[in-house]
Amino acid sequence: MIDRMAAGLTDWLFPRRCPVCGRIVEPKGDLICPGCVSRLAPVEPPTCLKCGKEIHGEQAEYCLDCVRHKRTFDSGAALLNYNEAARHSLAAVKYKNKREYLDFYSAAMAYRYRKLVFSWKADVLVPVPVHPSRRRRRGYNQAEELARRLSREWGILMEDQLLIRSRKTAPQRDLNPQERLRNLQEAFRLHPRYQAGEMKERLPQCVVLVDDIYTTGSTIEACSRVLREAGIPRIHFLAVCIGYGR
Repeated sequence: MIDRMAAGLTDWLFPRRCPVCGRIVEPKGDLICPGCVSRLAPVEPPTCLKCGKEIHGEQAEYCLDCVRHKRTFDSGAALLNYNEAARHSLAAVKYKNKREYLDFYSAAMAYRYRKLVFSWKADVLVPVPVHPSRRRRRGYNQAEELARRLSREWGILMEDQLLIRSRKTAPQRDLNPQERLRNLQEAFRLHPRYQAGEMKERLPQCVVLVDDIYTTGSTIEACSRVLREAGIPRIHFLAVCIGYGR
């Protein structure tokens, strides 16, 4: 009864906002306005066997990006196509401290991809790290916030100290795929605690990288290369949104 009263008081003082329209969600208890669900575009099959993007044609197995560029990771999946509604919503998460929006996205991801993630036999969820200066400015890492919620849903450990971002990079949005990957060279590295001694012997066998958006795949690829070089045999990823397939 006390928990219900506390939850009711919290809802009254801080009513939940819809991750799409930003208005107070009705009915109470929902995580998104019923009318706003249709503004999002769930990823539907057929999808690329490597990155999980939607692809055109029943005979195709891989998107053109994955045909053209060798991937270090094994496979990945995303909840939504990166349309305008999703872009606006995730920008609010990243730049306007709307972390509560991740409650909806993580719940939807946990429901949809539970069987997939358990089939991967994931040992840990690893959020894509941001540079310390960027984290200080924002106060949080949105990928870590997402991974923490998924960790609670699935009971899989989140390890936010496996990878670190050691170099601050230029913004990715105005770069082509090749420029993005070059921009990220040496931006990530294994945390020093995992590079020697007992912790090096305890590296996970299967890592699931977690990020908010997958576009060209440069960030996930850069992280995967570090993990593969460290000897981790199985690497997958999950993202809230993914760019439309080509």
